[in-house]
Amino acid sequence: MKKNILKINKSTRNNMVTIGLIVIAYAICQSMIVTGNMSNLLQNLLVSLCYYSIMAISLNLTVGILGHLSLGHAGFMCIGAFAGAFFSKSMVNTIDNTFIRFTLAILIGAAFAGLFGVIIGVAVLRLRGDYLAIVTLAFGEIIKNVLNVLYIGYDKRGIHISAEDAMSLNLDESGVVIVKGAQGISGTPRDATFTIGVILLIISYLIIVNLVNSRSGRAIMSIRDNHIAAESVGINITKYKILAFSISAALAGVAGVLYSHNISSVQSSKFGYNMSIMILVFVVLGGMGNLRGSIFAAILLTLLPEYLRFLRDYRMLIYAIVLIIMMLFNWAPACIEWRKKFSFKNLLGSVFRKTKKEV
Repeated sequence: MKKNILKINKSTRNNMVTIGLIVIAYAICQSMIVTGNMSNLLQNLLVSLCYYSIMAISLNLTVGILGHLSLGHAGFMCIGAFAGAFFSKSMVNTIDNTFIRFTLAILIGAAFAGLFGVIIGVAVLRLRGDYLAIVTLAFGEIIKNVLNVLYIGYDKRGIHISAEDAMSLNLDESGVVIVKGAQGISGTPRDATFTIGVILLIISYLIIVNLVNSRSGRAIMSIRDNHIAAESVGINITKYKILAFSISAALAGVAGVLYSHNISSVQSSKFGYNMSIMILVFVVLGGMGNLRGSIFAAILLTLLPEYLRFLRDYRMLIYAIVLIIMMLFNWAPACIEWRKKFSFKNLLGSVFRKTKKEV
């Protein structure tokens, strides 16, 4: 019983440290903005750091905690981005309160992405390994290509959808075309701010942490460790897989809403295979199941390419070298042993023991 209490306390301490680091980073950034010590480049990246971090921890729920490889996470972000942007663009003249409109857009984006997560989960989560990765990759590409040819508008008669062109919508004089095929949605209200992004990141982190530390979270991790043993003791594997997959998709939808309200236009071509791989790189480099590591990796690997632009043709070469070094540092056995030996905790303990002997 005492061991369990210590484990819970340790987990709580780790979570408090993570949230504390996020709050400290936010305070430092805000103070730099107020004093004029932050460059325009970094200011433009602050919201991006938030939605990429949300994407990283949400994918870690599927890949690191559930143990299933998904390559279609950008598809859920795309659904959330378009659903939230469509709502905000439609209601910009109806709902004047920015906070209410943006909150509803976040909820709608999360709901649509979560719904698709359930639908896709029911269909594909019986697969594992490479098969699941290929199917989720196909799902992401299908979503991107469907939205790429879709035209959606509304008038007094309701919402009109066409896969041909804007003229095929047959809107009346009061009609407005919102989704314009390959052009996507333009003129979305830029309601996303760094403060809102940090709040959503903390909320997303707490949702995943509370899930992991709950009875459902333990069932999800048991499926990851050994699905046959989990099923043999009566755990409903399908139920918990869909639960993790749908929550992961909903949080990706939240990141998508934040993305779509940070820029003036949204195109489905931005949410392709490359984005899914990039988010997966954040998860792998940060550590499978390590939410704090995913956030750090997302921040570092988002900032790094931008600050290496002065190298021009060598920028991506340096980026690749940094990725290799980070991978070796995280996963090479010799580096793991070195990190354990020279960890801050061990160094602090050795200093404490020496001081105690001298006294």
